[in-house]
Amino acid sequence: MSVLLKLDHVAAAYGQSQVLWDIDLDIEDGGAVALIGRNGVGKTTLFKTIIGALRLTSGSIWFKGEDISKLQSYERARKGIGLVPQGRHIFPHLTVEENLETGLSALAGRGQAIGAIPDHIYDLFPKLNQIKARKAGVLSGGEQQQLAIGRALCGRPSLLLLDEPTEGIQPNVVQQIEDALRRIRRELKVTIVIIEQYLDFAWSFADHYSVMQRGHLIRQGSTRDETAADVAHLVNI
Repeated sequence: MSVLLKLDHVAAAYGQSQVLWDIDLDIEDGGAVALIGRNGVGKTTLFKTIIGALRLTSGSIWFKGEDISKLQSYERARKGIGLVPQGRHIFPHLTVEENLETGLSALAGRGQAIGAIPDHIYDLFPKLNQIKARKAGVLSGGEQQQLAIGRALCGRPSLLLLDEPTEGIQPNVVQQIEDALRRIRRELKVTIVIIEQYLDFAWSFADHYSVMQRGHLIRQGSTRDETAADVAHLVNI
């Protein structure tokens, strides 16, 4: 497989406080990777750096063979990087349908017609079609997560980053989301990276894992060759 996203000696900081140190990471096209580690070790910061919300202090980020290190966040979204942030960050006063329409903005400047919400969004998440006129702020956590994923997919990303997709969600809905993510990867050919505290979910879904500690990547491997128990002591969760 070819490398879709490459991080080469990436470092980042908040002001004078360095958070990421010398990160080397290759994400293969079509892969599914779980980024794991305790709270506060830099996982979300790494996502922010990938999408351009936090600038590099050194190193470079390559996407589809292009150096995107200096691009703005909206430019990276238009290149095909989508994010589902922790806490979902949906627009509570907009309807489900209006929230999904905001995701179409990533298509602007990509040479594609923005058009309407793709049919496959409602196919992946039938519940959203049933409640598309409802205000997003009154939805359950599981419904909001489905909406956040659907909104990101409206931009037709080739790389989808999900920060804690199972957080605060009932187990039966977690299974629905996992099934949808498998379809997104298989049918839409989207590469997926998840930040996940729930190791059983991470190992069920992802092909590879990367462990972070104190802003460093300390271990990477295959979820097929190693069990969650093999790395749980590194994550301490």
